[in-house]
Amino acid sequence: MALVTTKEMFKKAYDGGYAVGAFNADSMDIIQAIVSGADSVKAPLILALSEGALKFIGPEYAVATLNAAAKTTDIPIALHLDHGKTPEICKACVDYGFTSVMIDASAYDFEKNIEITKEVVEYAHAHGVVVESELGAIAGIEDDINVDDKYGAFTHPQDVVEFVGRTGIDSLAIAIGTAHGAYKFKPGQKPQLRFDILEEIQEKLPGFPLVLHGASSVPQDRLAIFNQYGGDLAQAIGIPGEMLKSRIHGGLQDKRGNGHPGLLFRRDTQAVRGEPKEVRRKELPRPGPEGCSGDGSHPHHRGLRQQRESVKTGPKRPQAV
Repeated sequence: MALVTTKEMFKKAYDGGYAVGAFNADSMDIIQAIVSGADSVKAPLILALSEGALKFIGPEYAVATLNAAAKTTDIPIALHLDHGKTPEICKACVDYGFTSVMIDASAYDFEKNIEITKEVVEYAHAHGVVVESELGAIAGIEDDINVDDKYGAFTHPQDVVEFVGRTGIDSLAIAIGTAHGAYKFKPGQKPQLRFDILEEIQEKLPGFPLVLHGASSVPQDRLAIFNQYGGDLAQAIGIPGEMLKSRIHGGLQDKRGNGHPGLLFRRDTQAVRGEPKEVRRKELPRPGPEGCSGDGSHPHHRGLRQQRESVKTGPKRPQAV
């Protein structure tokens, strides 16, 4: 089937009382693995690409791959831009054929966030594409947040009502204590999420799709194998799966956590190659076409550079006759 938006996907999730998994990919191999995994359990899929992954893979390669994959399965697949930081990158992805984009202007104040988000919504909706935005701070473990009010840097429920009403977005990423990356909590720290905020938001906006970023778990058995073959993530701590499952009925329709497929990819690659313990993850060479010749002189490499630059502006749209 063709790529779809998340609109119908989320509606069915609400009716069925389940969440939809969104998985981030940073290579063609991982894209194929994610689609294959979703197809094996017949689960709807949101395939997300960050700006960095988009530049690395190339937007045309990504869209072509997902369109080809969608034709081989009957599961619904949405191609989503994750954390687009500017209207320009969001519009470019719309033009390339993405079915969903996220504009993340959460670093700005409330009014500026609304202004930027509305610009993206107007463009995307005119082309049949849905939009996700973000309110609150979805932090990393290194962030030191000192707050004086009940909600602090988390999403304020009353702001959600105004934000959704004024922007016209299709789904909203909320901050209730999750964090990006594998190190979501400090060693010895008990994972705690503000489900009271989730419930309050759901009461104010019943039926509206909510997204939880940074919600991936880190299976300790797989982590042990990864570290055995050269990884260095001994203290990685994720979100307990049972904690999230217990609250899906409360309005959480998109669990935005990649389960760290890149970690599993490196784990299995290192195990096959038999790399020694002292090899560290960040010391491994980054794969890619540039590694073939080193100087980027091959025509294919030049084409990739041109693609990466075109991500900023999108493909040239035909002139109206």
